[in-house]
Amino acid sequence: MADEKEFRSRSESALIALQRALERASDRHDFEVDSNAGALSIEFEDPPAKFVVSPNAPVRQIWVSARVQSFKLDWNEGSAAFVLSDGRTLHQLIADVVSDQIGERVSLTN
Repeated sequence: MADEKEFRSRSESALIALQRALERASDRHDFEVDSNAGALSIEFEDPPAKFVVSPNAPVRQIWVSARVQSFKLDWNEGSAAFVLSDGRTLHQLIADVVSDQIGERVSLTN
């Protein structure tokens, strides 16, 4: 990624799209999503947990803290998305960790 301005634009768009997908999914599943200071939080009551998705401009990554793990996603030009080293996109990663947390499959569509 070329510069911080480009990263901020792409990460902001990615987090807005993720928030919308999570809000739709939260209508069907038991969790809440909130945006604060550019980061997303996903909160669960049973079992209690909080996941955080935030941009990290100095390293041009989106960082996810979920299920006592941290994940660092880089921009991938080919897929025009933030992806993990294993190839999962941000949406796929969040769908996986949310599904693991609540014990049922969650689908996050853009």
